[in-house]
Amino acid sequence: MLNVERLCVKKDGEFEVLHECTSAKNAGVNKQERALYEQRTQQNLQKLAMMQEKLYADGKEGVVVILQAMDAAGKDGAVKHVIGALNPQGVDVVSFKQPTKEELAHDYLWRAVRALPTRGKIAIFNRSYYEDVLVVQVHHLEKTYRMAERCIDDDFFEKRYRQIVDFERYLYENSYRVVKIFLNVSKERQKERFLERIDDPAKNWKFSQADLKERAHFESYQKVYRDVIDATAKRDTPWYVVPADQKWLARYCISEILVNTMNEINPEFPELSDEEKAGLAQCRTLLTADSQEEKEKNKK
Repeated sequence: MLNVERLCVKKDGEFEVLHECTSAKNAGVNKQERALYEQRTQQNLQKLAMMQEKLYADGKEGVVVILQAMDAAGKDGAVKHVIGALNPQGVDVVSFKQPTKEELAHDYLWRAVRALPTRGKIAIFNRSYYEDVLVVQVHHLEKTYRMAERCIDDDFFEKRYRQIVDFERYLYENSYRVVKIFLNVSKERQKERFLERIDDPAKNWKFSQADLKERAHFESYQKVYRDVIDATAKRDTPWYVVPADQKWLARYCISEILVNTMNEINPEFPELSDEEKAGLAQCRTLLTADSQEEKEKNKK
């Protein structure tokens, strides 16, 4: 089985080895083993369901899962697949779309802070504050910001990289795990999926002409992703570069990464104090007595 730690980027320069790892073949995975990987994925999802219950009950750590990718890489499907195994009461799904007027009037991390889960819960960010160093950088949108001129200089994005690293360190030091996943899809597979969306009436709604305009910047996005991941990958908040040309492999990788994260957290059900245990015993005695009284009444 593919060890997802091979896909982990923890420091500057490690992304270079993985940036062309978009498929099972590139990752050294035999496609004939698909059934085995799908079986392992289902096992992982079952583990996640059990561990999520402990995470929620323990309430000591929160988990923020960040999914970033080019269009048609499978983000929505991955969210649906993972969420299907979890208790929705303990999960928040947040889609970071084009910023609203109110959001643009605040700092770029404002909407992310508002979306943070309480400890004990999992938040899945479908895109994230990383859009503010990705799409903004590719299209030079920072030039349209209503900000002081002193803030928009040649070091604009380098400063944002530093701010993001500081923000994620802050979250880690305040009992949050930040799991960052880049679904790495090839340009050819993206084309196939776009054509499928155009040709299949049931999938027409998934396609937008804006997707084609963004595709024209595919190479630019790849360069910026490389810079962003290298600049923000750290030991405690690494990136995982997941091959996304085969959805079954991508879903295996995501499930494996999340199980590994949960194992690191190692949540446990809260242990009751002696006083609380005595209280439970007393409640049990009262309930048992009630049951006995009901039986006696029914006999009469």
